[in-house]
Amino acid sequence: MSYADLAAYSRLLRGAHETATTGEARPEGPRRLISASWRRSLDAGIDPAVRAAPLAYGAAGLADARDSHALRPLLPLLTQTLSRTVDEAEHIMVVTDREGRVLWREGDRGVMRRADRVGLADGHAWGEDRMGTNGIGTALAMLRPVHVYSEEHLVHVLHVWSCSAAPIVDPDSGEVLGCLDVSGTAPTLHPATVALVGATARLAEAQLALRMYERDDRLRRRYESLRTRPGILLSATGRVLAGDPGGLAGDRVPLPVSGGRMLLRDGRVAVLEPFADGYLLRSTPSAAPATLRLALLGEGPPRAFLGERRLPLSLRHAEILALLALHPRGLSAEQLSVHLYGDDGNPVTIRAEIHRLRTQLRGTIGAKPYRLTSPVEADFLQVRRLLTAGDPAALAHAYPGPLLPRSESPEIRRERDELEVQVRTCLLLRGSPDDLWTYAQTSNGRADFQVLERIAASLPSTDHRAAAAQARLFAD
Repeated sequence: MSYADLAAYSRLLRGAHETATTGEARPEGPRRLISASWRRSLDAGIDPAVRAAPLAYGAAGLADARDSHALRPLLPLLTQTLSRTVDEAEHIMVVTDREGRVLWREGDRGVMRRADRVGLADGHAWGEDRMGTNGIGTALAMLRPVHVYSEEHLVHVLHVWSCSAAPIVDPDSGEVLGCLDVSGTAPTLHPATVALVGATARLAEAQLALRMYERDDRLRRRYESLRTRPGILLSATGRVLAGDPGGLAGDRVPLPVSGGRMLLRDGRVAVLEPFADGYLLRSTPSAAPATLRLALLGEGPPRAFLGERRLPLSLRHAEILALLALHPRGLSAEQLSVHLYGDDGNPVTIRAEIHRLRTQLRGTIGAKPYRLTSPVEADFLQVRRLLTAGDPAALAHAYPGPLLPRSESPEIRRERDELEVQVRTCLLLRGSPDDLWTYAQTSNGRADFQVLERIAASLPSTDHRAAAAQARLFAD
């Protein structure tokens, strides 16, 4: 885009700003990436008239955040790579954490003084939910390199700025570590700067990957030096490095607390133990935990048994256990919150419930992500298996009614409705009159017109079940 084009684009953006906060339609507006960011920012309550980014870290908090951050060792590399661009063009380089909070800043002193006025300074927060559309926040939101030009910023005070930013992702964990940004006054920062910033972020990721491989090699050599191979070797983040030729643990293991147990794919139980800079998973088949049995179908109260011990179970705890049984790979607090409450959920509430449930089921629920670590038997999972097997007689006897019928959880309701439809369809297509009569004793089957008609038509008129079906039909 030429600078003549940018001038015309600026005029278009000024008109778009006038209608952005009112929601009015406009024939032309910013490019799609920017318009989507404006919507997210406005939905987050950003005021375009705000004067500066909020302070997120005090001096002590900033020092602690810097000391512990994974990008700290890469600062010389980032500075050296971008120093010529930053110094010659009078720009500043900014490095943030994953939330967009500024950890380090270097560059032209005059530009830094101007940046201080808008909070583009150490300790200030630049996520989209804190400062609207900007290079740092939008790059983190989109997980890609982004250039934000002048009036593309939602906040008016930033219209004299342009910025190019790119997220930096940890090749070990796959999590975003932070963001690299080059900012300057609007006329001086060329849009092509984003390519350089993106390449520098990839260079940082390559350095992180090289260090990861070096750590892996040291850990493998330590493991190989052992006379016997005591278990599956894991990195500090749970990646499987050695000792698992059958792939029983997969590529990565969600780490329980040290000493915690987890279930391997072949049904064996393994215990996590520290080993050098990683972990070992030691198989302990004799220490298999008690089976967790869940009875959550039908009108009665939900029930749970751990081995021979019956557990008191609230509806909320029954919902959590059902969701964890449906998602054996585990769920985060955020995912559980959405499954239980929809968009209005609060992960803090879920963490509190999980804490109480883990206290009650000690050793049965793992963390990061939350998952069941004991063998699980559940009546609704058994119904799923019988549906796959296509055995209507066994299915009718295994299905006493809907899954947690009092639950308002969006995910439980979806599973409940899907299971009900599949059971009813299977029995109507392949079930005997006996199977249909068994289903007719469930809460949904009692008044199912089609099921009752089939029973009445299939059984002799002298059969009491046919008479009962007829009575229900006429009653309805």
